[in-house]
Amino acid sequence: MPETIFKHTLKTTITLLAFAFVGTAMLAYVFGITRAPIEASEKEARLALFKQILPENAYDNDLLKETVLIAPSELLGSHLPTVANIAKLNNKTAGVILEAVAHDGYNGDIKLLIAIRADGSISGVRVLAHKETPGLGDYIDISRGNWIKLFNDESVNKTPVAAWQVKKDDGKFDYMVGATITPRAVIKAVLKALQFFEANKETLFAITE
Repeated sequence: MPETIFKHTLKTTITLLAFAFVGTAMLAYVFGITRAPIEASEKEARLALFKQILPENAYDNDLLKETVLIAPSELLGSHLPTVANIAKLNNKTAGVILEAVAHDGYNGDIKLLIAIRADGSISGVRVLAHKETPGLGDYIDISRGNWIKLFNDESVNKTPVAAWQVKKDDGKFDYMVGATITPRAVIKAVLKALQFFEANKETLFAITE
């Protein structure tokens, strides 16, 4: 009897191991054949977003390949390293695309993508992710309106730091009545990103020249 139980247990164990091996092999195969298309799709989506904030005639290099790793930064609101995409035109740095996070949104973090030209002016800003209230604070999203375009061509030289506020706070930026926390957070994050750029421009450009 013990020998029979042992053989049965061994047979069951071998069967389970066989199924586990086959299952793992199938998952690896599926991952292998889908990885490339998924990565290609992600790259296309990323480039499409870049084109919204940086005109194609503003650079002639591969933005996805021309990158610089940025250490965690209080000005960018990043707790982990982020990647900056460098734009070049005729082998000269024309601008940079930075990721920033506003941690004081109404419902949580607001992730931003900000394109800044070499002269320190903003080419464009887009919201990557947010949890703001639908129909109220979500007007910061380009799919809900053009508010985010207020930052186009802005810079710390054009607009004094004190004016980087909503009009309710004596600043220059419009806002939707009843939803001031969200734009305040975005405005502050964009300003900090510009300040990061100004403080690190020479270093960023020196790395990529």
